[in-house]
Amino acid sequence: MKNGENYSRRRFIRNLGLVAAMLPMLQYCKNEAVKLILRISGTNHILGHRLWIKDFPEPVEKIAIKYLIVGGGVTGLSAARQFRKNGIDDFLLLELEHHLGGNASNGENKYSKFPLGAHYLPLPNFNDKKLLQFLEEENIITGYDTAGLPVFDETQLTFSPQERLFYNNSWQEGLVPKNLNQAEHNDFDTFFKKMDGYMSAKGTDAKFLFDIPIQMSSSDAVIRDFDKISMKEWLLQNRLVSETLHSYIDYCCRDDFGLGIDYVSAWAGIHYFAGRKHDSTSDKKENVLTWPEGNARLANHLKKYVQGKNLPGHLVYDVKIAGDAVAVKAFDNVGKKSILVVAEKVLMASPQFVNQYLFEGRKPLASKFHYAPWLLATLTVRDLVDNQSHPLSWDNVIHGSKGLGYVYDQHQSLAQTEVRKVITYYYCFSGPDLRKLRKEVYSGTNEKWKKLVFDDLKIAHPDIEDQTEHIDIHLLGHGMISPIPGFIFGDAKAQAAKPIGNRVFFAHSDLSGISIFEEAFHQGINVVNQMTHAATLDS
Repeated sequence: MKNGENYSRRRFIRNLGLVAAMLPMLQYCKNEAVKLILRISGTNHILGHRLWIKDFPEPVEKIAIKYLIVGGGVTGLSAARQFRKNGIDDFLLLELEHHLGGNASNGENKYSKFPLGAHYLPLPNFNDKKLLQFLEEENIITGYDTAGLPVFDETQLTFSPQERLFYNNSWQEGLVPKNLNQAEHNDFDTFFKKMDGYMSAKGTDAKFLFDIPIQMSSSDAVIRDFDKISMKEWLLQNRLVSETLHSYIDYCCRDDFGLGIDYVSAWAGIHYFAGRKHDSTSDKKENVLTWPEGNARLANHLKKYVQGKNLPGHLVYDVKIAGDAVAVKAFDNVGKKSILVVAEKVLMASPQFVNQYLFEGRKPLASKFHYAPWLLATLTVRDLVDNQSHPLSWDNVIHGSKGLGYVYDQHQSLAQTEVRKVITYYYCFSGPDLRKLRKEVYSGTNEKWKKLVFDDLKIAHPDIEDQTEHIDIHLLGHGMISPIPGFIFGDAKAQAAKPIGNRVFFAHSDLSGISIFEEAFHQGINVVNQMTHAATLDS
């Protein structure tokens, strides 16, 4: 697809996950005696904030293990899978939340499962053999055609209609606005031609200028210099000034990075369009794999590798190298006790805003990592009446809204009718001061979030409040890594990724700079291979 209409959202993959206190509230809908239930949840940030003061009891139990994984998001689960593939089963995984999966988690009501973070996986690049192998293992790829290209299970590919945009008071197919004036059309055409050029271009090192995972991209300085400016600066430098184009790209950047074009790196913004090659199918069209529960489906496939080898609800609060081992203290939030894990090597599959409290001298380094807060709202509605020729789609975006639209969680259902419809709305808090925005997220009231969600959705669905029976709002204070200018190729990532004493290793999607499933997946694989290679050298 070359005109941009099928460029889809890519979601943030990996930090902490679901859990937290439920704060129920009831009110009557305006026109019907039906209770509207609002429920707030989020990551267990209250327990996490105890890292600041470390008021934990001394350990009363001790576990000895060869390898320890700290963090049960996609990176940690991928690492467990790689340990198994390397013939190693002497490992243990600790996770703060009471479930595994991180941002690839889900909720469920009596009508549907729904995502609590990342909700789809674009078809991988053909050269990403490790990811293709994983998808084949899980029967998402059912075989290969005569040209050697993967055949994807059709029931896990997005059904049609895939995307629609509410623009000029009506719905239209695709996410690029139609009926543009000539100047707008020229800017869109120029922009997508440039993106197509970057998609196929290679550097002097014969690598694609933009690739997935990022480590496979070219090291050519002329391209990496794009990381020094914002996406908006790049657009203006290239005389792409259409406000409609800017609005579209701003949506794409907020959608993938949690930051708009004023704040996000131009290299990252271009990577959104040029990193994926659309070369794993014969028709060369962009498509995505998706499920009602979102990327929790992929996390569930990975969970089997830690069966019987994970301790959820355990907050790691102290990590120290002790001779030829690593002593790790963790608080069991269920048993209200601490344990000591002594491991030969530790893989920290935790984000840097957590690691800064576990290792001396890392706070200045962690301050270079910026994380956008997010809000997800899952609505159970009696109906969504559009009266339009373009029906409810998997991805539904509202032009000019503050949020990022919503996904129809039952879109992949084979049922002909739904008793109730379940949709999940996404909102990122983009701005120059993410710390301030995070405080606003944690201090927000139920009424504030309800009003934010309804006000945005009423642009396209004026009766949405009357139609809604239940809202599940999920708050993520550190939703995803947000690559501001200078971060992708800056020193902070490289410094944070360095092992400590050949005993403590670091892997997380924030160390790549882009929060997508592929980055987290490869981080786990690469660092386990590094650890086991180092172990071989040690022996």
